Amino acid sequence: MTGSQKHLKGMSYARYGYLFALPFIIAFLIFTLYPTIYTFVLAFTDAHGVGNEIKLLEEPFGNFSKILSNKTFINSMKNTVLLWILNFIPQITLAMVLTAWFTARRVTIKGQGFFKVLFYMPNIITAATIALLFHALFGYPNGPVNEIITSIGLRDSSYNFFTSKTAARLIVAFIQFWIWYGNTMIVLISGVLGISPDIYEAADIDGASSSQIFFQITIPNLKTVLLYTLVTSLIGGLNMFDVPQLFLQGGPDNATGTAVVFIYNKAFTGKQLFGQAAAASIIMFLIIAVCSAILFYIMRDKDAIAAEKMKKADMKARRKGASVI
Repeated sequence: MTGSQKHLKGMSYARYGYLFALPFIIAFLIFTLYPTIYTFVLAFTDAHGVGNEIKLLEEPFGNFSKILSNKTFINSMKNTVLLWILNFIPQITLAMVLTAWFTARRVTIKGQGFFKVLFYMPNIITAATIALLFHALFGYPNGPVNEIITSIGLRDSSYNFFTSKTAARLIVAFIQFWIWYGNTMIVLISGVLGISPDIYEAADIDGASSSQIFFQITIPNLKTVLLYTLVTSLIGGLNMFDVPQLFLQGGPDNATGTAVVFIYNKAFTGKQLFGQAAAASIIMFLIIAVCSAILFYIMRDKDAIAAEKMKKADMKARRKGASVI
């Protein structure tokens, strides 16, 4: 064995892994961990504006009580949940339908790749661009949508979508749905492709119909993927900001103002109440954490948990029997 071979044999490659990971670790510490910790600190101070002295509050949870008693914040939370529900239900429904269509074993669809790219394309475009696009489409009085409505005789005059709370909410919800249904579809298709083909072959031999295969085999085996989709959509929905802010800046009359829009307004407009904005951020963080934990508990794999308990009980019984012998 030569000297160079001995050197390579004794070399540890672990340090190179740490070196490659170091830039990402540094970026995480600077841009994620530090701002998070600093936000928690600010929540207990009277921080406001830039360059002002920061002092701890005499009442430690004063900012939290102000936020929780703020009617605008409560209304923004209701808007956030409503907008998320209005976009998530049609989003997951259409994504499931498209998933069943693309993964059907008994139907061959030509040009699947083209359709997948077409459906996923809105997710590639930035949400800010789409929000401004829809603002132009529904413009009053001469937007393209209003021109179509008047030209086909649905209305005698233009309709101002921007002054109607219901219309504004529906448009924002539709934008969110249109952006994300393609992404959800791709995730679900990936989950279906991960299911063992043997299960489907056995179902075909038994004479199961396409609907039976989808509802009794595909969906149960997609439970983990559906949980991931639900949790990530919930987190994204509760953090909704760019579309409501750029479409109508939370209007009309705060009808599309979400919790993050409220936090933005608290921190960067008016008196710039950083302490209260930080408290609202922590409240949102806790709400998301609790909701995610509840979803994980409800959708946990009970069979796997029961099997694990039985395995532990069996091992315990074997150890007990061995000790007696």
